[in-house]
Amino acid sequence: MVSVIRHGTRYPTTKNVKKIARLFDLVVSQASGSASWLNDIKIWKMWYTEDMDGRLVEKGRYDHRHLAVRLAQSFPTLISEDHLRANRIEFITSSKHRCVDSVKAFQEGLHQLWDVQDMDYKHYVDDSLMRFFDHCEKFVESVEKNKTALKEVERFKSSAEMDAVRRKISNRLQIPYDQFTPDMAEAAFFLCSYEFAIKSENSPWCDLLDESDAQVLEYKNDLKQYWKRGYGHDINRKSSCPLFHDIFKRLDKAANDYRFGEVKKTATIQVGHGETLLPLLSLMSFYKDKKPLTAENFSSQHNRKFRTSQIVPYAANLVFVLYECSDGLRIQLFLNEKLMTFPNMNHSAPLYETVRKHYSKLLNGCDFNKECNVPQSNLRNTEL
Repeated sequence: MVSVIRHGTRYPTTKNVKKIARLFDLVVSQASGSASWLNDIKIWKMWYTEDMDGRLVEKGRYDHRHLAVRLAQSFPTLISEDHLRANRIEFITSSKHRCVDSVKAFQEGLHQLWDVQDMDYKHYVDDSLMRFFDHCEKFVESVEKNKTALKEVERFKSSAEMDAVRRKISNRLQIPYDQFTPDMAEAAFFLCSYEFAIKSENSPWCDLLDESDAQVLEYKNDLKQYWKRGYGHDINRKSSCPLFHDIFKRLDKAANDYRFGEVKKTATIQVGHGETLLPLLSLMSFYKDKKPLTAENFSSQHNRKFRTSQIVPYAANLVFVLYECSDGLRIQLFLNEKLMTFPNMNHSAPLYETVRKHYSKLLNGCDFNKECNVPQSNLRNTEL
């Protein structure tokens, strides 16, 4: 088994805490009206601080402890106490504290499940796999640092749909429209979702938004991820080549070990980010819509496949499982514990060789250096 898992529920990043603080200050100082929800907002305490900076919350630890137990119960021949004690389960993580804390919580879940008290937790940090995007020069130059790469997002910020959301919320708060920026509308959406994710509370901030507002703001977020991590730019997907190759290398090794005796590693648990999973899933052609997401086609994308809240929620997990069957090795793929079908295949457990053939172009190509290196003559400041 090879799994790639997103870290658990976390606090907002420093950048988002600043946006939330600006919204809170504006509402407290300028909003007027007698609605009970407005009073609830005004007496709400701003408890997010900049030093939280995306750290894992207690619920995030819970997410991973319980995921560990569920995976062990679903795949008892691959994740077992014997395998844990024999170091046949490998743990890899991104260097970010929220990922390190998540992998420790995952291990804690297994240790508690089997009452293992005489073993230390061991993990390896590997950013070349879990944060491949930081190491891909072409991605950094042409997408990360290039403001025009997300021009569809900027255009959507000034669209009629976003304009309507801003007008509705500013009217509810009785705040001048020009003071209520697109960032503030987004901060209200963040705040509502963070309060629910972290505290399981229906926050008064959620009363600022109706369902149509939430759909517009969700689309804005999906648009950003589509152009920064998904199908928008080819390099987004290609930057995940090292992880793609590593997954199949591990599966190949397990298949080979099985053929010639004992499997040395029964499971690899890797903890990274939503930004680790989205490019990989896009590289493998999952959740690809017929038409690209753009600033113009919000109204025709209500049934889009590329919906990040469903694909990569906190503790999202992509799990590849090899099985020995009478007709050879077969593979299954699970996303968020639901069985997936590989693109253009009907069988839910195809032969491993069939899947390798399906991805042969990527397996024989998708060279990280070739895809990610920027010729020196092309290096220039692309920021506007």
